[in-house]
Amino acid sequence: LLLLLEATLLRLASGSHHPFYNGFYYNHIMNDKGNGQEKVVYFNGARLVVETPKDPVYSSNGANVTLPCHYRYEPDLEAKRKIRIKWSKLRDDYTKEQDVLVAIGKTYKASGDFQGRAHIFQGGRRDASLVISDVHLQDDGKYRCEVIDGLEDESNVVDLRLQGIVFPYQPAHGQYRLNFHEAKQVCQEQGAILATFNQLFQAWSEGLDWCNAGWLADGTAQYPIRQPRKPCGGLHLAPGIRSYGLRHQHLHRFDAFCFSSTLRGEVFYLDHPDGMTLEEAKQSCQDAGAEIARVGHLYSAWKFLGLDRCDAGWLADGSVRYPITNPRANCGTAEPGIRSFGFPSEGRFGVFCYKER
Repeated sequence: LLLLLEATLLRLASGSHHPFYNGFYYNHIMNDKGNGQEKVVYFNGARLVVETPKDPVYSSNGANVTLPCHYRYEPDLEAKRKIRIKWSKLRDDYTKEQDVLVAIGKTYKASGDFQGRAHIFQGGRRDASLVISDVHLQDDGKYRCEVIDGLEDESNVVDLRLQGIVFPYQPAHGQYRLNFHEAKQVCQEQGAILATFNQLFQAWSEGLDWCNAGWLADGTAQYPIRQPRKPCGGLHLAPGIRSYGLRHQHLHRFDAFCFSSTLRGEVFYLDHPDGMTLEEAKQSCQDAGAEIARVGHLYSAWKFLGLDRCDAGWLADGSVRYPITNPRANCGTAEPGIRSFGFPSEGRFGVFCYKER
């Protein structure tokens, strides 16, 4: 009787007109002992496939971006299906980091910092693409697109990369004074975040050479070397990223590598015939409807807007710097970059201001 009932149910399930049919078939295989216990389940029906781009998707701070993700069946299933879509942000080692969004049909719920900024792109049939508006610096990274159809669950990964710049940072009180948490804080104060390894590697490939170790977002301390030399790991080592590995986040102290992206506004220079103190410089920016620029603002304006000014100016952290795109006499070294006068305790200079659009 049980065998007859099972055969009847299987025949009913095989008909596409049946309301409980889901397009997937399974064979229950008996174990080698033949004692009736199930050993494994084999899938032999329509296969769910999730597709995302192999190349990274590039965006910038404040922009809107779409992370493409589409799904299909092999062989194709024409019937409309109740699909659940889930997006998660991953660590570099592909372990789950945070929930981004869950959607069923047109109903969705975004999580954490993505609330109000993330939704599913309604672009057509079997489109699970994620739209993120007002991209933040912290959005850079890997995202998993997961599609769930009943018992079927397939996923793939999209790599979102922000166009930006990595810069080394030391506070006013000197070299190797920051633990990990302090490094995160000083980067945020400079309009930036701690850089990831991938961001540091990209900066190294573009020419960044810095012999002081700095914290990265994963809790490691590393530094990029283009020209091997004795004080920077030795002459015998090839160019590359030198690593101290994971360090104690409270006890060990290094500099910081910060990451900033394109600006939402502009950086401009103000001067006075007699120069300004730091407090006078802050007030001058306020009078101009702006704020005194941060170090990240200056690096971004130099990198993405071509800011070139051979006049030293105050920044919000009390440092005095100036950006050079076209090297020339009396403007520092022969290489483009941000020149620094350090953190003068006194003196009168111009000021770099920042104003959002």
